[in-house]
Amino acid sequence: MKTSSPGAAAAAIFALGLGDLALAQSQEASDVKATVAADAKTVGQAVEHSAQTVGHAVADKSRQAEHVVADDAKAAAETVRDDSKKAAQAVENGAKTVGQTAKENAVKAKEAVTPKSSEPVSKN
Repeated sequence: MKTSSPGAAAAAIFALGLGDLALAQSQEASDVKATVAADAKTVGQAVEHSAQTVGHAVADKSRQAEHVVADDAKAAAETVRDDSKKAAQAVENGAKTVGQTAKENAVKAKEAVTPKSSEPVSKN
């Protein structure tokens, strides 16, 4: 079986052309892969940076809120302490008044039942 040279040459050129085309497509695909990988890395870094920025902003706002709450709690504690002192003073004053009134009433009751030295003692 004899093969004609021009046919064989054409087949060889066609095969080499397909090989070059496949190699070119392979390199193109590799370049696209590298580009996609680089873009993905860039996007990932941008997302990381944005997340970090948002995280810092949230932390700052949280700290500010914490200080506001602490200040409010401190003011409330001072108010409660002052009101407690006032209430304790009022209870003390009330107890003194009750004690003084009880003492005065006891003296009056004793005087009412005790005969006076100027009155004669009845002998019943």
